[in-house]
Amino acid sequence: ELIYTYSGLFCIAINPYKRYPIYTLRTMELYIGKRRNECWPHIFAIAEGAYQGMVNSGCNQSILITGESGAGKTENTKKVISYFATVCSSGKRKEGEASLEDKIVQTNPVLEAWGNAKTVRNDNSSRFGKFIRIHFNQAGKLSGADMVVYLLEKSRLTYQQPLERCYHAFYNIMSDQVPSIKEKCLLSDNILDYWFVSQGKLTVPSIDDKEDMQFAD
Repeated sequence: ELIYTYSGLFCIAINPYKRYPIYTLRTMELYIGKRRNECWPHIFAIAEGAYQGMVNSGCNQSILITGESGAGKTENTKKVISYFATVCSSGKRKEGEASLEDKIVQTNPVLEAWGNAKTVRNDNSSRFGKFIRIHFNQAGKLSGADMVVYLLEKSRLTYQQPLERCYHAFYNIMSDQVPSIKEKCLLSDNILDYWFVSQGKLTVPSIDDKEDMQFAD
């Protein structure tokens, strides 16, 4: 379960292609206020280091997450956002309204629906780059976030390899999880009517299109 290690300033992650219980609230609490060398290597340690650097110096901090397809970039990005959303929560919310932290985390399903697709090596590969800015107030509490999306792989919209798939959104819509949406979009019930998005795989065993549509709706 030790999928992280350090090499100089870098934190190297290995994608185990299975879920490990190493991203729980209890795990987050182990890294709060700690230096990087005081705990096991973890993406939370990198997030905590950036947060401490911002608070102590008053300067903006950056975390660069990079790697080949399937390396775990998207998942680790979500873990960093979840860490800040949990540890730096302002605790303020109106009754019946989702908190700011929840709103930031809940943007992921929508982004993944329109920007992620199945490739030969990765069933949920992000086919775009993104620059995420997370804003904090003077007290060090989360105050907002914005995102710049760039370099979307446009060629995937009109052509897919036999073992690949177009962006998840279309297959989510065709899953009938939201029955009225196909009528609103003037879509038929047969996905094969749409050549541009049916050249490769139509379903992916590891992805539940109905469930994803429910989150993205």
